[in-house]
Amino acid sequence: MKHIVITTALALVLVGSYSTSAQAQEEKKKKERPPMTEEQKALMKEITGKYDADKDGKLSPEERAKISQEDKEKMQKAGLSRGPGKGKDGEKKKEKE
Repeated sequence: MKHIVITTALALVLVGSYSTSAQAQEEKKKKERPPMTEEQKALMKEITGKYDADKDGKLSPEERAKISQEDKEKMQKAGLSRGPGKGKDGEKKKEKE
């Protein structure tokens, strides 16, 4: 009887860990972005050059906040926008209380 309980517990642990691993792989697939096109790369270089105040080669949240509506529309048209009010992972940002 003890052997059956141990075997069952071990099987449950293995099934649980496999399912967690499969879920993690699915999440990773969802988050992966396709490579940028040459047009997208050129636009990002232009936008970064225009708004990168500290010249570190990337846009901080403060620098991103200063992007004009016109440039945001260009980015969205080129497929570079996550949409209004969305964070790094594309999920809607939580409002601060």
